[in-house]
Amino acid sequence: MAQWRTTSAYLLNLLKILFLTHSFNSLTQRLFVELARCGHELSIELDINDAVTQQAAELFQPDLIIAPFLKRAIPETIWRSHVCLIVHPGITGDRGPSALDWAIMHDCHEWGVTVLQANAEMDGGDIWASEVFPMRFARKSSLYRHEVVEAATHAVLTAVMRFQSGTFKPVPLDYSRPDVQGRLHAPIRQIDRSIDWQQDSTLTVLRKIHAADGFPGVLDTLFDEPYYLFDACMEEHLTGKPGTIIAKRNNAICRATTDGAVWMGHLKHRSPAGLTFKLASTLALKDHLIKVPEIPSDPFSTESGNTYRDIWFERKNDVGYLHFAFYNGAMDTAQCERLREAYLQATRSDIRVIVLIGGPDFWCNGIHLNHIEHAASPADESWRNINAMNDLAHAIITTDRQLTIAALQGNAGAGGVFLSLAADYIFARASVILNPHYKSMGNLYGSEYWTYLLPRRASASHVTSLTRNRLPIGAQEARNIGLIDDYFALNPADFRRKIALIAETIAINPDFPALLQKKAQQRRSDEQQKPLQSYRDEELRHMQLNFYGFDPSYHVARYHFVHKIPHGWTPRYLARHHSR
Repeated sequence: MAQWRTTSAYLLNLLKILFLTHSFNSLTQRLFVELARCGHELSIELDINDAVTQQAAELFQPDLIIAPFLKRAIPETIWRSHVCLIVHPGITGDRGPSALDWAIMHDCHEWGVTVLQANAEMDGGDIWASEVFPMRFARKSSLYRHEVVEAATHAVLTAVMRFQSGTFKPVPLDYSRPDVQGRLHAPIRQIDRSIDWQQDSTLTVLRKIHAADGFPGVLDTLFDEPYYLFDACMEEHLTGKPGTIIAKRNNAICRATTDGAVWMGHLKHRSPAGLTFKLASTLALKDHLIKVPEIPSDPFSTESGNTYRDIWFERKNDVGYLHFAFYNGAMDTAQCERLREAYLQATRSDIRVIVLIGGPDFWCNGIHLNHIEHAASPADESWRNINAMNDLAHAIITTDRQLTIAALQGNAGAGGVFLSLAADYIFARASVILNPHYKSMGNLYGSEYWTYLLPRRASASHVTSLTRNRLPIGAQEARNIGLIDDYFALNPADFRRKIALIAETIAINPDFPALLQKKAQQRRSDEQQKPLQSYRDEELRHMQLNFYGFDPSYHVARYHFVHKIPHGWTPRYLARHHSR
């Protein structure tokens, strides 16, 4: 085990921790924020090859290596000379690369996360910590972002404290122990996920697609072409001949099962060249859906029952809740326009408070890069998308009949963070991670009136650091610098109840008219000082250069992001050991 350093920083038993990870994903970002909050010195190396990993360890000289998300084994030269903790999304004893997939497929009622030490046997090392959680009937991607990330965070923090103690002895994996319920399983194959539309029930179809959501999807055939299926939900009322597409709605298609139907929001065409990416189902199958009936959905309908809807509105007393659950948090041009239309309709009612509650997995991540990449002119579609996002932000900023709350149940990034700043109040769950910057996408300047909204909440130094550092921040840090008003360490259901209590309290406040008047006066004062249109024009001049200028950085970065091109090197803002 590494020896403690004698410098003043390490008198507090703080560690130098190297993250070794396939990508800077949601779990890695959460652990980065939590361990930085503890005071540890952190650096990140993306798992590119063994030589890069070895160089990172030599440059940083870590006390501990943590691997939150890997797709291959850590080199023996590394785990023999450093304690390397692997975060495995499975219960104690579970081994293999498809842990969460199999747990969903087998309808497990409980699952977990294990932190184990790397050795010569994949997932067979000594155990430093473990956590269990009840399983929801939900997509793999959603379970990962919530239950897995929470359990992994607790387990890793426990393992790090045990490592710091210098006395803890990790427990060898012993299958003879009754509490070791996991087992070695083979990688899941597409044949294991295959859907038989003439035999499988709705729940069976959903379970198979849920178990592959995010990656790799379920390989299936539509109109004699191979597609991977994602983003499925149940349809309670529509029926038809099993296997046929019986309806479409906005981004999704509805396909009949033996006992009902399922909606599929996203598809990915399988091409021999491999250069395909996820698209909204109605966009991917556009030419084949001419005769498929459009079944509209009114966001303000009070009809109950399971169906596909990405925007819906609920009212309780004087409070309106506007939900927008967009897949992966991305909002394309049409989604921005539909959300703005729903928002404006809400403002015309007699409610006093509007809660922008987003979706359960994401609040918003900004413009839709996949749909932009698919467009005939990505530059033109980028321009349309950012203007539609700006129109939505403008509607929220200029609301003069209601007070507004942005309630962040899930993470937010880029333009989504700045869109939330358009609300009068911002609250988040304590587990939420924010990425309030654009520069990682090819030095994109960004819009959504951020040059007006951000300085209203954060100091000049914080504005600079937030927009330039390209690093995530937690809800606690966001509250401390004024980016949000408060955060709550609550589960999703309790968070929604807390938000409802806050919104109801504002709505019945005897001083509500005075609060509304103060808001209107501040907006008039701001407008006289500098019109909103001036902020928008200035931001869009920069964005125009990003989209149409001579520097192709944005288009290159977007292409790499959409096509999941592996990193050839770790960015310096992550790999801090390269600047040492």
